Amino acid sequence: MPPRLILALALSLALHGGVLLPDILKRPSVAPSPPVLQALLRLPPKPEAPLFDPLLKNTLDDEESPKTVNELPSPPSLKNQPPKLQPNIKRDAQVARKKLSEYVYYPAEASLRGIEGTVGLLIILSADGSVEDVQIFASSGYPILDNAAAKGVWAMQKLPGVKAREIPVSYTFRLVH
Repeated sequence: MPPRLILALALSLALHGGVLLPDILKRPSVAPSPPVLQALLRLPPKPEAPLFDPLLKNTLDDEESPKTVNELPSPPSLKNQPPKLQPNIKRDAQVARKKLSEYVYYPAEASLRGIEGTVGLLIILSADGSVEDVQIFASSGYPILDNAAAKGVWAMQKLPGVKAREIPVSYTFRLVH
C-alpha cells in the first residue's frame, strides 16, 4: 500500500473519530424507552345534508318490508304476451341474473347507510344478444340502488346465447350481517 494512502486513511480516521467520539461518550448505556403509541377511534361526523337526492315518491312504506322476487310486478311489455311467445324466459332470466351478478357492485354509500332493496329490471336485447335498453319496472325505493343495477346491466353489454327479447330480472341488494 502506498504511504500516501496510509496517511490519508489515518487522517480520515482521526478526523471522524474526533467528531463522533464525543457523541458516543455522551450517550447513556441504556437506550430510552420509545414513547407509548396511542390510537383513538372516533366515529365519522354525521352529514348535515343527505349525500344523495331525496326521493320524490316513497315507493316503500316504513311498515312494509322490501318486495321479494315473487312479489315484483310483471314488466309492462310482457303482461299481455301469450305464454307460447315466451319460451325459455326463466332460463334466459337465470343467465341474465348470473351474468349481472358479475357486474353489479354494492354502492359504498348505500352500504355505509345500511340500505337494502330489490330492483326489478327489464333488459331489452338486440338480435345479436347485446343490451339495447334497460328499464326499471320495480324500484327498490332507493335511486342509488336502482342506478347501480342499471349500470351493471349496461356494463355486461351482451348475453351469450340469448337473442332479441325482453327479459325481466330482479336483483337484490342485501347486506351480509
